[in-house]
Amino acid sequence: MKQQNRWRTLLKVLMTACLVVTTSQAKVYETQSPNGKLCLSVDDSDGKLQVSLRHGDEVLLKPSTIALELSDGKVWGRNARLLRQQRKSQRETVKALFYGKEKVENNYNELTLTFREGFSLQLRAFDQGAAYRFVSLSNEELKVVNEQADFSFPDGATAYFPYVRQEGTSLEEQLINTFENTYTHTEVARSDEAKLAFLPVLIEPTGHFKVGITEANVRHYPNMLLHREKNSTALSTYFARYPVKEEQGGYDNLQLLVKERGDFIALCPAKMQFPWRVMCVGETDTDLLVNDLVYCLAEPCQLENTDWIKPGKVAWDWWNNWGVYNVPFKAGINTETYLYFIDFAARYGIEYVVLDDGWSVRGPADLLKVVDEIDLKAIIDYANSKNVGIILWAGSYALDRDLENVCKTYAAMGAKGFKVDVINRDDQKAVDYHYRVAEMAAKYGLVVDFHGTFKPSGLNRMFPNVLNFEGVCGMEFNKWSKLEEYDQMNGDVTIPFVRMLAGPMDYTQGAMLNGTRSSYRSSGTEPMSQGTRTHQLALYTVLMSPLSMLCDSPTHYDQNEACTRFISHVPTCWDETVPLCGKVGEYVAVARRKGSQWYVGALTNWTPREIELDLSVIGAGGHKAEVFRDGPNAEKIAQDYEHLTIDIPADGKLRVKMAPGGGFTLKF
Repeated sequence: MKQQNRWRTLLKVLMTACLVVTTSQAKVYETQSPNGKLCLSVDDSDGKLQVSLRHGDEVLLKPSTIALELSDGKVWGRNARLLRQQRKSQRETVKALFYGKEKVENNYNELTLTFREGFSLQLRAFDQGAAYRFVSLSNEELKVVNEQADFSFPDGATAYFPYVRQEGTSLEEQLINTFENTYTHTEVARSDEAKLAFLPVLIEPTGHFKVGITEANVRHYPNMLLHREKNSTALSTYFARYPVKEEQGGYDNLQLLVKERGDFIALCPAKMQFPWRVMCVGETDTDLLVNDLVYCLAEPCQLENTDWIKPGKVAWDWWNNWGVYNVPFKAGINTETYLYFIDFAARYGIEYVVLDDGWSVRGPADLLKVVDEIDLKAIIDYANSKNVGIILWAGSYALDRDLENVCKTYAAMGAKGFKVDVINRDDQKAVDYHYRVAEMAAKYGLVVDFHGTFKPSGLNRMFPNVLNFEGVCGMEFNKWSKLEEYDQMNGDVTIPFVRMLAGPMDYTQGAMLNGTRSSYRSSGTEPMSQGTRTHQLALYTVLMSPLSMLCDSPTHYDQNEACTRFISHVPTCWDETVPLCGKVGEYVAVARRKGSQWYVGALTNWTPREIELDLSVIGAGGHKAEVFRDGPNAEKIAQDYEHLTIDIPADGKLRVKMAPGGGFTLKF
């Protein structure tokens, strides 16, 4: 019996050895999406790892070299020796919190390649795209010098690039930025080699396909930026090196500024799971409007109880310059003004009022020092008595230097959350700052809106008290930008297909003063939007913002009660989202459902447009609907609109006309 056991053991060893040898001789490893259309491949020929992606016979990503360089000289991905490969399939339905749909289908096929050099490469193929990531098998901390990902696309591929706005003679000088810009549409091979682009970047590799490049589950690591190196047609990665010296400074002394960087990009813990490199694929433009890859690849919710988290609308003071009038007090940063904002919010059922920049004493970066003009306790108590929550603006360093005490103090006072601003970095320390704030805020029952920062990568799933990220060129640019500097209409019909691939965003819509191409003008005290009034109303349905601002003055909203009533009732989170039609950079139409009520929003750029909405897909045929549409004179007077009740045709086909910069919205 013992002899038989020895032979069995020896046979198992030999079989395992044969499997490893056979596997190690293979050069191409593939995994396909559940529907069999997408194929994600890794080729380890020529001593390097190359990732590629195709849809049937169409190449979406050409073989693209990937590698990860460590401080000890090892380079994962060069001359890697395969130890084993493992496959698994996942089919699950995820309950989504504060998102564009109630349930997310997380279905994929996964291939894990484990290498003798102490790392694995995980690849996942979904029907909506694909992703890969490195995983450390080491029990020791790692210092990462650089990560390589050369995204190579078919000849003639074009892309929508959100370049860094900040000027700089070197790429490193562009690292301190606000992650806000409109999109430049150009050939990948002709993209600006002197500029960094932040994510997501949308690629048109071939035919009608679109590929959104972004990332998920970024933690203990810097964000990925892209640029084209000289004489190259590929997009290469660029990372902010690790900050080794920081000092207080920047806007009102509320930031930590990087004064010196190390010769590496990240200090990583043992068994580190590196960020997912994500390729969101759309066979049509509208597929991108319901792509859930980033949410699927994020870490699951870490909070046992989320019942206390409340999304909703926010009455905002800063954009309109505290611009209430026809009142018996001098409006500004004072108690009387905020009580007025609270009364306004209560009248319309708006969930929050934000006290933006100026409520705390400028200079010392101490959020426990409140300006004399404000009785903060009285404001919070009054708001709570009206069922309105108070959110406090906080400079990033001012919050972090006394994080737990500030959260504990203002939670005890009755505040509901923080709008965290002026981060303006995406190195490892800045990324980890977001997790630190999210976790501490959750400990004290506070929601968070990250402003002045980069796009999300799944933190909002892990800590759903984080309701919003900015990382978008939003409405605030109308306060200071000329039309030729900031084309809001082009941006509004691009960001739903590009920026929203990453997740929710703090766009801050809702202007009641609206301008045409000829009448728009920037103003810091009486700002206006580009485009029509109906365009502004439709943004609340088209864009995804669980904490959605009303940017204009309460006075203006009271003067436009019908619009304000409509805005205040549009949900900020949804049970279902159905894309209706659209083309990147031209127009978009989306239907969203909350409970039994549907909302539809449509936008166009500066081109007047007539589209047909097929509302049969949401069962709208034969229903009555409340409608806001561009008025007959909206081309000349952007504030012209019609508010009416219509009968949707029995077949659900509804023709909609939109003025230049126009929009359309309905609910039924």
